[in-house]
Amino acid sequence: MMTISVGDRLPEAKFRVMTADGAVEKTTADVFAGKKVVLFAVPGAFTPTCHKNHLPGYIEQAAAIKAKGVDTIAVVSVNDHHVMGAWAKASGGEDKILFLADGSGLFTKAIGLDIDLTAGGLGLRSKRYSMIVDDGVVSALNIEDAPGGVTVSGAAAALEML
Repeated sequence: MMTISVGDRLPEAKFRVMTADGAVEKTTADVFAGKKVVLFAVPGAFTPTCHKNHLPGYIEQAAAIKAKGVDTIAVVSVNDHHVMGAWAKASGGEDKILFLADGSGLFTKAIGLDIDLTAGGLGLRSKRYSMIVDDGVVSALNIEDAPGGVTVSGAAAALEML
């Protein structure tokens, strides 16, 4: 599988999102069509780097990012919608960030950004990355070299790319 690149259109995929009324399904089109979206991915909700270093920057910088013409800031992880919903609440990010559950990793595999973390007890997960997506087409993409690092995929880097 080729890794998605700048200029590529995101593949059709389905995510689950927790709402006050329970889980709802959202398609790639629901999230990205006709919108400018900053999407970032984490190997796992509540994991130390994701919870303490990656997500908080996006929550803190949400207004600044949206002020640059961004319609949606979304985080995706190979976690189920219950975990992503709990993370949204626990992090205080539920009103600022769209938490997309890619429970079976189908979107992550389709864009070639899956990573096997079985040795660490995590199974198949997503690499840590950020991308800017304009109407479903990737206009910028930053993939971290190491799962524990947040340098090129953090909120500050996203702001610079905008």
